Amino acid sequence: MAAPPLPGPLAHLAPLLGHYGYWAVGAVVFLEDFGVPAPGETILLAAGVYAGAGRLNVVVVAVVAFVAAVVGDNVGYLIGRVGGRAFVHRWGRYVFLTPKRFEAAEEFFGRHGGKIVTVARFIEGLRQANGIIAGTTGMHWRRFLAFNALGAALWVGFWTTLSYLVGNHITTVYDEVSRYQLYVLIAAAVLVAALAVRHFARRRHER
Repeated sequence: MAAPPLPGPLAHLAPLLGHYGYWAVGAVVFLEDFGVPAPGETILLAAGVYAGAGRLNVVVVAVVAFVAAVVGDNVGYLIGRVGGRAFVHRWGRYVFLTPKRFEAAEEFFGRHGGKIVTVARFIEGLRQANGIIAGTTGMHWRRFLAFNALGAALWVGFWTTLSYLVGNHITTVYDEVSRYQLYVLIAAAVLVAALAVRHFARRRHER
């Protein structure tokens, strides 16, 4: 079966998907998830369009993307766990991240890290740094794994299903979803800021 034309910004991924199929999906999502600037979300959308046209199997696309996302984030977690703390203690003061502030950030992430890890999957920038931040702040690996897997399942399931169903209209739908996603991001940022203020105020009161 001939590959369907991919719409707009997805078109440049056609040769990669055409030649490597599921391997391309897995490799690109994996690389993106520990900080490499790769178009993980974009290739997931493109693979969904291909699946909708019968070129790929949508279940295999979802499974491959899920496994790649979880493994990629765990590589990021390992990077943060092994080298992140030393990097922060050596260079953090240059960006006003003192040891005391880092300790407070660790405690905050320890309490609310699960929510952050899950939501971060849908936010550009945080999706790539998610595992590194969790590893650097010392989030327990099993807890990180559970919430990371939840976020990956929601992210993969949402975008794969949507692109599979709407096909070549995915770029229009994606733009609309991204527009509303901005409002959700703002609301989430306000909530995180409120939790952080409450956390630091409580610590100051305890002192």
